[in-house]
Amino acid sequence: MSDAVVSGKAWADFCDQLKSAGNIILADNAPDDPLIRAEGFRYLSRLTKLALEQYVEATDTDFPFFYRLSHETAKIGADNPDSAYLNAQIDGSKNYRITGKRGSMKYFSIVANAMRYDSDGTAQATGSLMDEEIDWGPDGELEIIASSEQQEGNWLKLTPDANIIIVRQNSLDRVAEQVGQFHIERLDGPDRPTPIAAETLEQGLATTAQFVKGVANTFADWTRMFAEYPNEFHPFDQQIYQKAGGAKDLFYAHAYWKLAPDEAWLIEVMPPECPYWNFQLNNWWMESLDYRFAQITINKHSARLEADGSLRILVAARDPGIGNWIDTCGHREGTALLRWQDAQENPMPAARVIKMEEIA
Repeated sequence: MSDAVVSGKAWADFCDQLKSAGNIILADNAPDDPLIRAEGFRYLSRLTKLALEQYVEATDTDFPFFYRLSHETAKIGADNPDSAYLNAQIDGSKNYRITGKRGSMKYFSIVANAMRYDSDGTAQATGSLMDEEIDWGPDGELEIIASSEQQEGNWLKLTPDANIIIVRQNSLDRVAEQVGQFHIERLDGPDRPTPIAAETLEQGLATTAQFVKGVANTFADWTRMFAEYPNEFHPFDQQIYQKAGGAKDLFYAHAYWKLAPDEAWLIEVMPPECPYWNFQLNNWWMESLDYRFAQITINKHSARLEADGSLRILVAARDPGIGNWIDTCGHREGTALLRWQDAQENPMPAARVIKMEEIA
């Protein structure tokens, strides 16, 4: 039995660690803008919500289940508005069966990760299956065995340090397309779960606090890195993103933007031939802006292209009336991301700041 849980010390330590996470928001090299500060502290509360689900509720790897690690009101690392993310906590030394039926979303992938967001900010893929590598049933049925030893059929490779399975589904039309439904179970496991142990709760609370601080620190560092090249898409090493759990079939073009009220950020690029691409605007903490209520993202389906096939995006506080307007939603600075999926070439967009009056 954990004396720290019985005495209340584990809970007190958890609260103290969450309190210290506020120093990330208050750091000298983080903006003191009221909106950025407010979103920063809300961000910590959102990360806490996600981490409690992951490290307290979903810790029994004999009885895993899929939950949403990132969604409309809880976001991590430039979360994709077109994506439905499903996560399940697993133990890489055990064997699992994943079943379900695919929906109508354009993109599907499943990845086993050694996620260490709570320690060094990495999430290294240990095995993955892309859509085209999967043998689907005639009506979209799916069965995957996740294990360390190779299996016949759909096999997701696990390594001993694998601790999470992530399902990504991307839509081109969030309103019309339907997500798939999936289930995970351990093979040859016990019949029923045991009651939670005090030691398990103590570890879960401690890891939750570490996760909140680790994620917030990692992506604040990314933002500061992007800010060294304001209002441009700099060709950063893709390994930075892969180490943090980025999908292997995606090319990521991140940027930092900063605008005055009378300015717009003009982005121009010729989209390559590829199954999927999207652009999104994020806040300083790398959370996507609220796509439920504002136009902050476009993709291959929704964007209007120029006569020559090129893409023109205008990021501004108000609709300029041309191109593809992306709403800053009251923000003056933040981050942005353009993704290309499985493209033969990965062009970096040209970007510059112009006056709104120039557009008129």
